[in-house]
Amino acid sequence: MSTMITIRRLPDLLMLICCMTKTEKYYQGVRAAVGRVKARGQKALVLDIGTGTGLLSMMAVTAGADFCYAIEVFRPMADAAVKIVEKNGFSDKIKVINKHSTEVTVGPDGDMPCRANILITELFDTELIGEGALPSYEHAHRHLVQEDCEAVPHRATVYAQLVESRRMWSWNKLFPIRVQTSLGEQVIVPPSELERCPGAPSVYDIQLNQVSPSDFTILSDVLPMFSVDFSKQVSSSAACYSRQFEPLASGQAQVVLSWWDIEMDPEGKIKCTMAPFWAHSDPQELQWRDHWMQCVYFLPQEEPVVQGSALCLVAYHDDYCVWYSLQRTSPKKNGRVHPARPVCDCQAHLLWNRPRFGEINDQHRTDQYVQALRMVLNPDSVCLCVSDGSLLSMLAHYLGAEQVLTIESSEASHRLMKKIFKANHLEDKINVIVKRPELLTSTDLEGKKVSLLLGEPFFTTSLLPWHNLYFWYVRTALDQHLGPGAVVMPQAASLHAVVVEFRDLWRIRSPCGNCEGFDVHIMDDMIKHALDFRESKEAEPHPLWEYPCRSLSEPQQILTFDFRQPVPPQSVRAEGAIDLKRPGRSHGAVLWMEYHLTPDSTISTGLLKSAEDKEDCCWNPHCKQAVYFFSTILDPRAPPGGPQSVSYAVEFQPHTGDITMDFTLKYPG
Repeated sequence: MSTMITIRRLPDLLMLICCMTKTEKYYQGVRAAVGRVKARGQKALVLDIGTGTGLLSMMAVTAGADFCYAIEVFRPMADAAVKIVEKNGFSDKIKVINKHSTEVTVGPDGDMPCRANILITELFDTELIGEGALPSYEHAHRHLVQEDCEAVPHRATVYAQLVESRRMWSWNKLFPIRVQTSLGEQVIVPPSELERCPGAPSVYDIQLNQVSPSDFTILSDVLPMFSVDFSKQVSSSAACYSRQFEPLASGQAQVVLSWWDIEMDPEGKIKCTMAPFWAHSDPQELQWRDHWMQCVYFLPQEEPVVQGSALCLVAYHDDYCVWYSLQRTSPKKNGRVHPARPVCDCQAHLLWNRPRFGEINDQHRTDQYVQALRMVLNPDSVCLCVSDGSLLSMLAHYLGAEQVLTIESSEASHRLMKKIFKANHLEDKINVIVKRPELLTSTDLEGKKVSLLLGEPFFTTSLLPWHNLYFWYVRTALDQHLGPGAVVMPQAASLHAVVVEFRDLWRIRSPCGNCEGFDVHIMDDMIKHALDFRESKEAEPHPLWEYPCRSLSEPQQILTFDFRQPVPPQSVRAEGAIDLKRPGRSHGAVLWMEYHLTPDSTISTGLLKSAEDKEDCCWNPHCKQAVYFFSTILDPRAPPGGPQSVSYAVEFQPHTGDITMDFTLKYPG
């Protein structure tokens, strides 16, 4: 694990610890489990797998456990756990073991002298089993705990609901794309391979509460698909489970929405659920979480369903992955099978992530590019397109360019684009060049000069909004191949920022302090120390359509980049201040790029429209925005009354392509 990945995960670990409803439920479950063991006249010996800060082990000792073995494979976390346990006075009752649980030994000379009779874990992700919970439980039951052990949590149940959703389906399939030309409408159709492809089995985990109910039609009740009893021997073998149901409405079955709940006790009285608001038994108790969200799964193909006509929804899983299918009849029986995991054979699901599918399917966005292309294209245009897996070259051809070339830097992307071109009878019309743009030669261009250089821009390696400035570097490398008066589209880009108050996302940077009466300040200090490194004082990517926020300032342009000129040798720096116009907690600055296709046409990767005082910001749903969290979030030393403005210093480093930044809250007086 790299240092930067580690640093960025630390706030998420803290969020996991400080989710109060979850920790309360765990504490209740731990107390109950220790009580049941003590009632049998036994010593309570606890195995805590994935202990993190040691919080659950400290809960167990406080509840009366005689001894705890706290397993933590991540060395910095294990070191922090040792310090936290010591600070809270539990070193004589808790042993922190810095190993993977499968490496822990039992016996006189082992890590544990005997097997435990209480198993406590927090090994789950949004999909429940995606972090290897099943193999870990399987090994623990075979080698580390007693046969009649208590487990916290005791049981997990996975739920599913079948829906029709054009919006969510657009994250999985390529839709027909309409192009208005002078000769009439042209339609870009997907290749048959894409239409038949079952897609990738990977889950799309999102904040489902932020998807509008108008974006999907519910076709089934909430169905309990399968449960795992963690107090008994767990198997990681492949399995399938079928649930018969009668559709609530007729429509096209496309998507399975899924979540899970965990019961901390055998009676199911202590429960923690991930259900979205419409399926929550008590919406008033809805708890925001960013470590456990909800799952979106895509059926291999959309299937017509008729209201009242019985069908079977089938859930499959192996040791790390879940997927679904819809069948007319039930499989012979539930249980251990060897189902074939869906495999993408069209390349698209391996090259385009879910937001990229949605972006390509966005007809309004396509229309913006078409309108801009009409302004810059001439009948004798020689167009070169530079973006990964882009359909811009097809738009240029349909709008009348004399010659169109497109660069694909990977062989896989080349194969995909050739399939799309062939399906639209353009395999002889668009020349695909497979090489890195800076290696392009005059021979590749058949001796011609480029009169129109096109880019969305989009590159699969980009994480932060400004990483797509790679297009500017490509334009610079291709300068010798541009003809006199060549047009570059987009002609420029600009970096924008707005100061916001988040409804919930600020929690991932909120210090925990004391959790359920235990002092975990050491974890807070560890995170602060990690974030104080110069290289980590930067923005991080978040899809803000999932994380509501309110703007406290007007959006402000920070930097501009002129693509009509090569990348300058010197850095581009801007300093200034953003005035705060609305009251609220200034949690951070959001940054995004805007691409100016022509003087009259701009594509925003961030804010889509100005927000009124009490409205949430509206963000581009296909892109991640950059969030720079202010270091004063929940700082008790911050002056009362709130800041009046935010000063900034932002600098583009041409030698690295990075943008460094610093934001400071300015208080009155």
